[in-house]
Amino acid sequence: MLPMLTRNRRAYSHHPLLAVLFSFICSLALAQAVAPAKVSTPAGLNPIRTYIANGWDVLTRSMTRCDSIVDPKVATKAVLYLPADFPAPPAVQKLQSDCKVEVQHLPPIHQPGQTDVRSINPPGLLYLPNAYVVPGGRFNEMYGWDSYFIIVGLVRDGRLDLAKGMVENFFFEVEHYGTFLNANRTYYLTRSQPPYLTSMIMEVYQAEKAAGHSDRAWLQRAYDYAAKDYQLWVHEPHLAGSTGLSRYFDFGDGPVAEGLQDETGYYKNVAAFFLTHPDRADHDLVETGAGKSNPDAVGFGFELQLCETTQNGKKCEPFRTVSLSHDYYKGDRSMRESGFDVAFRFGPFGAQTHHYAAVCLNSLLYKTETDLTTMADTLGKKEDAARWRKLADDRKARMNQLFWNASKGMFFDYEFETQKQSSYTYVTTFYPMWAGLASPEQARAIEKNLQIFEQPGGLDMSPTESGGQWDHPYGWAPMQLVGIEGLRRYGFNDDANRVAYKFLSTVAENFRRDGTIREKYNVVTRSSETTVTAGYHMNIVGFGWTNGVFLELLQKLPSDALERLAREQTNTAPASK
Repeated sequence: MLPMLTRNRRAYSHHPLLAVLFSFICSLALAQAVAPAKVSTPAGLNPIRTYIANGWDVLTRSMTRCDSIVDPKVATKAVLYLPADFPAPPAVQKLQSDCKVEVQHLPPIHQPGQTDVRSINPPGLLYLPNAYVVPGGRFNEMYGWDSYFIIVGLVRDGRLDLAKGMVENFFFEVEHYGTFLNANRTYYLTRSQPPYLTSMIMEVYQAEKAAGHSDRAWLQRAYDYAAKDYQLWVHEPHLAGSTGLSRYFDFGDGPVAEGLQDETGYYKNVAAFFLTHPDRADHDLVETGAGKSNPDAVGFGFELQLCETTQNGKKCEPFRTVSLSHDYYKGDRSMRESGFDVAFRFGPFGAQTHHYAAVCLNSLLYKTETDLTTMADTLGKKEDAARWRKLADDRKARMNQLFWNASKGMFFDYEFETQKQSSYTYVTTFYPMWAGLASPEQARAIEKNLQIFEQPGGLDMSPTESGGQWDHPYGWAPMQLVGIEGLRRYGFNDDANRVAYKFLSTVAENFRRDGTIREKYNVVTRSSETTVTAGYHMNIVGFGWTNGVFLELLQKLPSDALERLAREQTNTAPASK
């Protein structure tokens, strides 16, 4: 029934009353079709489930809504950019008149970095054909890796049309903007984000297949786009030296546009850190000023003074004028492509990100290769499947050689220029388990180290308290899902259930107090209160990927734990927002 209804959707689109009725019937049919994949939650969880269900609509944006254009990160007039030679659709023409939006066309773009985004002025929103869910708050556009975790939640909540439309938007980005973007703003045209595209494709395809609608033609289109986007990561400049592995790398230079308004003072604080910690500055700081010039100095100049308090009062050195270097800004931008902004995992403030082959990135590329193998097999492309399988096997061998530390029982990133393994313990050690490339022996060793990360509220990012939001003591929904699903994949179900319960109860407990869901949590105190000192300080309400991960973890929680979680929620009525 569902495929037939979907094919006839357009027939009712011009009749408002029929369209509403038709939409209701479609929603009911879809809910029935995917019912086996959904969880029946006890009544005590109804308030938070309702918040999430309503949240999908609150966080939805499209080219028919004025609020889609707004950018809290950059103060500028409303401009919507279309791809070169792409005629303005009727919806855009209406948006232009209804919302007083200026519409412009981009120059032709075939790959990131082809166009100097600083010449696209003012910055603006990039057109996407379908509705999409944003994270919330300052993040009022469709983000790359956020969208995977959002799509997982949409599928779990029976919102398959919206999930599929978002995947189609990424196809549009690959075709017209050169890659799966960090997000659809002009200043993000220089970088991608962790490559979850095939994971999104498989999530939607398997959900449709479970609903009785296996769309082979769509899978073929998806396969072609995913294979094209994969090429970004396996060619320069995304290659990690001669390792055969990949690195994060932003094509842009200098300070990021989105960091200059609501991250005011960030770069000055970075410069001050390197000035006071010269032993940790690796070509990141350049001294400038009167009579001094340095071609490596980029962006702003900062006039800073070092002072210390002594028994005789404050003792200060003369003011010095310094700038951050070209290499620092490349690392800063590449850190933002990684999604882990800000952490000290790749040096202070992520300044050395582009000098590392990353465990998370290469695990995702391994999964991309195995997903493309599955797609090729399904489509009858035997030679393609064999090629993808060989690429996955080769990557796995290199990762085991360079990332695995048998004595510590964890995977570590690799600094390819110095040919040294990092010593920075990080939650991304669970990525190879999630992707299925860890051996059973490696998985057991990682599980034995679970106590390094496990806290009262879930998985901690790292044991290092750097002041960055992607370090101790914070826990983030995507890393909970990666870690917990990795544990489940290798049979550590008791661990997975325990950690999942800790995070679910933390989110639910904070929701009970203030009626909101946040982007991150302090997993030590089980609180949404954060005291970030490196990077932007907010803890955004919304929140897309937390909503999605909450639903997915909830669905796989054992029934007795589910009932216990529901009972906890009835102790106090949820606060109103």
